[in-house]
Amino acid sequence: MDVYVDKPKCTGCQHCKDVCPVAVFEMASRNDLTKSNADNAPAEMKWDGKPHDELHTKWANVQDGHRHYAEESDGTSGGISVGVNGSACILCQACLIECEGECIHRIDDSGNKFQSIYK
Repeated sequence: MDVYVDKPKCTGCQHCKDVCPVAVFEMASRNDLTKSNADNAPAEMKWDGKPHDELHTKWANVQDGHRHYAEESDGTSGGISVGVNGSACILCQACLIECEGECIHRIDDSGNKFQSIYK
């Protein structure tokens, strides 16, 4: 099982971390490129300090209680999601449903690929 996050698309909503029953995700600082890129995301999905323009425009000024695109996590939102424990994934798909940035990718042991689609 492999789980990774398309970092430029991550809004920092932290829904993935909140709904995951097996702690696949951690929130990292957007300022720490090593930690924020600690999962197996392909090179084009690594964090380079630039958010996805369209998603940033959509979420940056939304007032819904989350700190979208904040550099650091305050424990409830902000920062950037990293799929650090993909092998623990139990295929519940909760993260795929809850992800605002539609940035989570999962590849199961049979090679089937799944991507988040925000409800």
